[in-house]
Amino acid sequence: MKKNNLFIVCVLAVCAVSCNNKSGNKRTAQDSSTVKPLYVSDPVSMDSDDPAIWINPNDPAQSLVIGTDKDANGGLYVYNLQGKVQGDKVVKGLKRPNNVDIAYGLQLGGKPVDIAVTTERMTHRLRIFSLPDMKPVDNGGIDVFVGETLPEYRDLMGIALYKDKAGKIYAIVGRKTGPVDGSYLWQYLLEDNGAGQVKATLVRKFGKYSGKKEIEAIAVDQSLGFIYYADEQVGVRQYFADPDKGNEELALFAREGFAEDHEGISIYQLTDSTGYILVSDQGANRFQVFSREGAPGKPYEHRLLKVVNVSATQSDGSEVVAIPLNKDFQHGLFVAMSDDKTFHFYRWEDIAGKELKQIP
Repeated sequence: MKKNNLFIVCVLAVCAVSCNNKSGNKRTAQDSSTVKPLYVSDPVSMDSDDPAIWINPNDPAQSLVIGTDKDANGGLYVYNLQGKVQGDKVVKGLKRPNNVDIAYGLQLGGKPVDIAVTTERMTHRLRIFSLPDMKPVDNGGIDVFVGETLPEYRDLMGIALYKDKAGKIYAIVGRKTGPVDGSYLWQYLLEDNGAGQVKATLVRKFGKYSGKKEIEAIAVDQSLGFIYYADEQVGVRQYFADPDKGNEELALFAREGFAEDHEGISIYQLTDSTGYILVSDQGANRFQVFSREGAPGKPYEHRLLKVVNVSATQSDGSEVVAIPLNKDFQHGLFVAMSDDKTFHFYRWEDIAGKELKQIP
């Protein structure tokens, strides 16, 4: 889920004044320094937590946002690009789904299938659904962290999916708490079980943990092959996504200037090697933006570039895509969870402002 003179003073006391936007969904008006969303989604029933964005390969304007409703009787909500619920795709009856991520082209039944994977905390299982129809392809769920017996060591939280250059798809999974010996995260290879359903094979255990709070937010940089995760109240840790490249920690950054927890992480890609890493500063209702490429000669030194105040409050999760989707989102879409049971849809150019570059 989460310094210097570049910091922008955050407005902590928010005046919640509602107005209508063109979709009919509510928009929250705040201080003029606060970036406002173009759309605010229809609410989930219980507790919004984490979004993911599926890009429709045939028509990007028909792309979807999938968001978790984190409750014992929770679900996955599916939205169009105006934040309206797509009722025929919503999945209900999940046991506290925490985070969700998307991968493209998993081979199932001899054909490529796009998938959404969520962590179901109360059953200790991954739940996997095909996109865009949101049909289950997991044979009822996949048990993970098998063999762990300590309290909350199997209570699932974060997830990120990684597709390597050979086309193998991996799930990197976190939990409510875990060991501090460098094995907090477990990575699984996802494959066809021979019957058109997904199976998972454990390939490694890795990842330092401070023991201070928990690890929820996990993100993968597909092009550069890195995993980032938020060790809450400590910083953001960086590792190789390829299990064959070892378990050495490459960086620990974003260590100062956060009001409370380090939360949602998302990556905006300008080129194959440049862009931005956005980290939710949850307690201050803002996102801190770091360089994706690092500093000259120091590829793992991620400099703070900008701090962005947002209308989303207490944001746990976020996602961003860096391609034109429609007339509303011509430079990309940034989605952030808000603790009023909604997800906020921002234009990338509003997040970037004058300080950050945009895709034409």
